[in-house]
Amino acid sequence: MFDAKKLLDQFLGSQVPGMSGSVRDRAGQFGDIAKNNPLKTAGLAAVLLGTKTGRNLAGNALTIGGLAAIAGLGYTAYKNYQAGKDPANTSIPALPELLPPPTDSPFSPQASTVTNDFALALVRAMIAAAKADGHIDNSERALIMDKIKLSGLGSEAEDFIERELANPTDIDALVAAARTEEQKVEIYTASRLAIEPDNRAERGYLDLLAGRLGLADALVDHIEATVASAKV
Repeated sequence: MFDAKKLLDQFLGSQVPGMSGSVRDRAGQFGDIAKNNPLKTAGLAAVLLGTKTGRNLAGNALTIGGLAAIAGLGYTAYKNYQAGKDPANTSIPALPELLPPPTDSPFSPQASTVTNDFALALVRAMIAAAKADGHIDNSERALIMDKIKLSGLGSEAEDFIERELANPTDIDALVAAARTEEQKVEIYTASRLAIEPDNRAERGYLDLLAGRLGLADALVDHIEATVASAKV
């Protein structure tokens, strides 16, 4: 089995081959690599979506890592929800200033519940959201896979993405993968990160997912506000 956590990093554009050193060093290297190979800095989300949303995710998640970015956003939203704050007045620092959750939090990427299988579920959630509006037909899927094969993921990860794109979304499996309240928040956060729900199909999918996960409306509002703030 391939490393799903690494794939999640690459999905958000935070893990770019050939980059190392400090955050400042990596930022400079990112600019150089972007000039020579835009695909490697775009992140797989941008390849799937081809939108400004995907491109913004790449830069934002660059220095924190894909799993940590999702966990950090989910943790922030959950903390504000529990504190009874108003989502309309909530803002967060832009990534990468957003910090990962504390190591003793269930949201921490180092928590025992964050297995390779759960990281894979987060990738599945993002792909499912990308497919929600039905724009990925057979021809579009072929174009996406042509681009993904250039990214150097490896055949096993490529086959996984191709299957996820081709098969109907299994929302039951996504819901079952979330065994804790925190994981439910992260599944929804990853899904919301992948898209801007600017049509009925996308909005309807997110609403269905939230309902199936059993997330309180106020908590969903906090996740929405937190992710929207991060994308600005």
